[in-house]
Amino acid sequence: MASLTLSLCSHFASHCRVSTKQNFPSSTPNFPSNSHYDSFNFALSTSSSSHKLSSSSVTSSHSALPFLLKSSESEAAVIESELAASQTVEVPSEEAPKREEIFAVVMIGSRQYIVFPGRYIHTQRLKGANVNDKITLNKVLLVGTKTEAYIGKPIVTNAAVHAVVEEQGLDKKVIVFKYKKKKNYRRNIGHRQPNTRIRITEISGYQDYPASTLES
Repeated sequence: MASLTLSLCSHFASHCRVSTKQNFPSSTPNFPSNSHYDSFNFALSTSSSSHKLSSSSVTSSHSALPFLLKSSESEAAVIESELAASQTVEVPSEEAPKREEIFAVVMIGSRQYIVFPGRYIHTQRLKGANVNDKITLNKVLLVGTKTEAYIGKPIVTNAAVHAVVEEQGLDKKVIVFKYKKKKNYRRNIGHRQPNTRIRITEISGYQDYPASTLES
């Protein structure tokens, strides 16, 4: 029995010997003709060239990437500077105190003038008054506010208009022409009336006087 088993093993070993070399298909295909082989080589060369082109484009894009980053950073800086320039800081301006809405009628010499605080008027020449002198006008005939009126009889008691002399000047020239017919008489004379410019600073002292309330 043992001899039979050994003979069978030897028989199977002789028939089951297989070479260790495996018959794999070759890497290069066998083309039937030279034309097919040339076309395959051309396809390989074009694929390799396209691969080279793509790799070169990738490298060029990598090389251009820092420039693009720098340009984008510069553009961002320019935009930020423009935004900073456009955003102006608004400083709240101090509003000037509103003046009281008041006026007065004052007599200077033989004329009457309506005066408002902060404004100036031209009056007749004030004798003895120099520039920057402070004067007080006591002949106040009327004082009016937004809601009340102080009417003098003939003047408002204790009311006063304070002013400052700004200039001593002359009015515009007035031509005085005299003529007599058939007598060869003609006279042409110019005249400039002296005046004084004063600026009203304050109207005061009228509060104690009885007022006439105006209907609103």
